[in-house]
Amino acid sequence: MNLDIPHVCPTEISLILNNRIRRLLQNPQKILAPYVRDGMDVLEVGCGPGFFTLDIARMVGKSGRVVAVDLQEGMLAKVRENIRRSGAGQNIVLHRCDEDRIGVSGNFDFVFLFYMVHEVVDKEAFFRELESLLKKDGQVYIAEPPLHVSKKAFEETIRIAGDTGFMVVDRPKRFPDKIVVLKKA
Repeated sequence: MNLDIPHVCPTEISLILNNRIRRLLQNPQKILAPYVRDGMDVLEVGCGPGFFTLDIARMVGKSGRVVAVDLQEGMLAKVRENIRRSGAGQNIVLHRCDEDRIGVSGNFDFVFLFYMVHEVVDKEAFFRELESLLKKDGQVYIAEPPLHVSKKAFEETIRIAGDTGFMVVDRPKRFPDKIVVLKKA
């Protein structure tokens, strides 16, 4: 197991992150349909093995772009394999980030953060970087898992995001996750 970065989900368990049962419970099309449209530029931070990545790429179409970011090269290798097997993904750019910096450039319409913000050590710096990458009318979707993140910890994440230039625009309900959608204040 990858224990070099103890707060990050290890590559070795990526099979449980990318399977048919999860697709029934967390259908990417249903989750993302209200937010992702053709032609958008989407930043997916913490893409893991790419459970959402190819669906996002299909949703943004040929005129859109997905920048899928992960800290672990092993996770990005899994995404590359999924892209190769699907024969799609020409609009996907993969990027390996640092533990303390996303390290991409551009302006994004939508930032997707699924089950990963609790792994970020310096949330204030993280949200400042996101604020610089998000278009004026863009949105940030954050979902956190119920077992890893308490209500108090989730509200603290939202407070930190607010302190760095974001405001809440929606709190979608999807049991049992904690979810918030943000935009620039």
